[in-house]
Amino acid sequence: MTTHFWGPVANWGLSLSAIYDANTKGPEIINERMSATQVVYSGLFVRFAWCVQPRNYILFGCHTANVAAQGNQLRRWGDHKLKTEPDTAPAQLQSLSYLGGGAAAVLAASLIARKPLMSAFSNMGGPFAAVAAMPAGPFYIHFWAPNFKWALSINNILDYNRPTENISLSMTSAMTLTGTIFMRWSFVITPVNYSLFFVNLVLSTSSGYHLARKIKADYF
Repeated sequence: MTTHFWGPVANWGLSLSAIYDANTKGPEIINERMSATQVVYSGLFVRFAWCVQPRNYILFGCHTANVAAQGNQLRRWGDHKLKTEPDTAPAQLQSLSYLGGGAAAVLAASLIARKPLMSAFSNMGGPFAAVAAMPAGPFYIHFWAPNFKWALSINNILDYNRPTENISLSMTSAMTLTGTIFMRWSFVITPVNYSLFFVNLVLSTSSGYHLARKIKADYF
C-alpha cells in the first residue's frame, strides 16, 4: 500500500468527521466559514482526482462525500442560527451566501477566461509561454485545487483564538493528518506538485495548533 492509497484514505477523515459531528455533536460546534470553504475545496479536488495520474478514485469519492457532508453541516448551522438568533441570523446567512456566490462567480469567470488567456500567454513567447505550458501551472486544475487549500489554513489562522469548546476534535485531527500525508503525496504524483507540498505543510501546522489546544483544554 503506497502513498497513492494512504493520502486519499486520510482525506476520508474530512467527510467522516463531519458525519460524526452531525450525529454526535450539537450545531454550535460548526465552523460555518470552514465548512463553506471545504465545499468549494472538495469540489475542486473532485476534478483534480480525475485529472491526476494515476487517476485516483478513492480521492474522487472522499471529496464527493465531503461536499455532501459539509453541505449538511451548513444546513444544520443555518437552522440553528434561525432558531437561536432570529434577529441576526438572516444577516449572517446573507453574508455567507454572498461569500459563496462570489466564489462561484470567480470560478465561472476563470473557466471562461482560461483558454483565451492560455492562448495569449503562449503567443507572447518566452516566460509567458513557459507558464502556459506548465503542467501544474495556473491554467490547470493541478494548480488551483492544491492552492485553494490555502483557504483552509487561512481559516485556521483567522480562528487562532477560537474557544476550544467550539473546536471539533475530529475535524482538526483529520485536517492535521491529511496535511501531513499529502506533503509526501505531492512528491509521488505526476506532475510533482511543490505548491501542494507547501500548502499541506501550513495546513498540518495550523490544524495541529488547534488540535493541541483542544487536547490540552479537554484532557489536561
